[in-house]
Amino acid sequence: MFMVLSFHDPESGERLYLQVYHYYRELIMSRRLPPGSRMPSLRSCARELHLSRTTIENAYLQLAADGYIISKAQSGYYVTDIAVQKPVLPKNRKPELPPVRYNFASSGVDRESFRFDLWQRYLKSALRQNERLLSYGEPQGESDFRQVLSEYVRQRRNVTCSPDDIVIGAGVQSLLHILCPLIKDKKTVSFPAASFIQGSTVFSDYGFTVRYRSKDSGVIYVSPAHMTKWGEIMPVSRRMELLRYAGEHQSLIIEDDFENEFVYLQKPTPSLFSLAGGHGVVYIGSFSRLLLPSIRISFMILPPELTEAYQKKAEFYNQTASKAEQIALCQFIRDGHLASQTRRLKRLYSVKMKQLQAAVRDVFGENCHVRIGSAGTSLALTVTCGCEGNVLKKKARAKGLRLEILEEKPGTVTLLLSCSAMPSEDFLPACRLLKSLLD
Repeated sequence: MFMVLSFHDPESGERLYLQVYHYYRELIMSRRLPPGSRMPSLRSCARELHLSRTTIENAYLQLAADGYIISKAQSGYYVTDIAVQKPVLPKNRKPELPPVRYNFASSGVDRESFRFDLWQRYLKSALRQNERLLSYGEPQGESDFRQVLSEYVRQRRNVTCSPDDIVIGAGVQSLLHILCPLIKDKKTVSFPAASFIQGSTVFSDYGFTVRYRSKDSGVIYVSPAHMTKWGEIMPVSRRMELLRYAGEHQSLIIEDDFENEFVYLQKPTPSLFSLAGGHGVVYIGSFSRLLLPSIRISFMILPPELTEAYQKKAEFYNQTASKAEQIALCQFIRDGHLASQTRRLKRLYSVKMKQLQAAVRDVFGENCHVRIGSAGTSLALTVTCGCEGNVLKKKARAKGLRLEILEEKPGTVTLLLSCSAMPSEDFLPACRLLKSLLD
């Protein structure tokens, strides 16, 4: 026996069975108990250590669960070969790349803008609601959260709806998986561009014919607050025209209100949902750009004609968004922190967009074309390029620069440069690195 009888310390605070577990795990991993060797019987181990058989059994069960020992019927426990197993490496392992120094392709948020300490307090508060967290939660989303959301969108977007019209999900894709079966009779869907790959994939999986920039479709998916990746906004006149056309052809509009909060150069434009009076439009929103991309909470507001259809099936759905995060975000919004975070980010991104534009002009001069919209956190930069876009991306990544190719033509490439996650002091060196790759 290797056991030192005084190994367990009642004052350590660790449960006795875990002390036994850790001790034997160390013996196994150091190969002092080699693979195939028999473990002491429960009775003999308990007797030698002056511990209960239950304590020893719990330790052995934990060792077995973690793969250190194995039970053989009517024989006892034996050490596995876990200590000599070689790790299984992934197939087709890609060569290691240098860390990303400059990320123009990021859709994240500015690190300094987010109050991690504040969000952690709200999460901890949510996790203390023990009884509430014992259940899976409401399939449609937590009722108090939906109530708060209904008030939030009324104040922020002039969207009037009942909490019963709101469905919570973990990201836009999860919501589309709920929506598609409700509208399967529409059969065709139009997206603004092929870059809406996540949405188009879901519709395609449900048998829809996917089109691009085609109003003659049963479903018209639009992002009017962010028509282009560089932030162009759909004017009111065009919104009204779209609503009239959709009404005449009985098409359903899905309004993805992406980045509506970051409008700098004009007054906010009414949403399609509010202009339509809540009919014929599904409104989708999320919090990934306001908080963190890892907080996977989104919502959709159904028009009355779809709310009834959803309610008939609601009990068959499971909630995909974290219940704890819903509870935390609910109180976060109630206390006014989301509104203040929005104001903070709007001011910050407005300044950073100007700084990024200045850096681009400083480095590339007149040999480039820059497109900037009235909203968003990115600009489109068109430059002369002697290689294909993918080749440029690979060259840049090898130098620690991450890029997103928006479009390319013979002799030119258009890059989407995001200012959101990158510190402003990195704009100039990142642009200089990019230019060196193009020369």
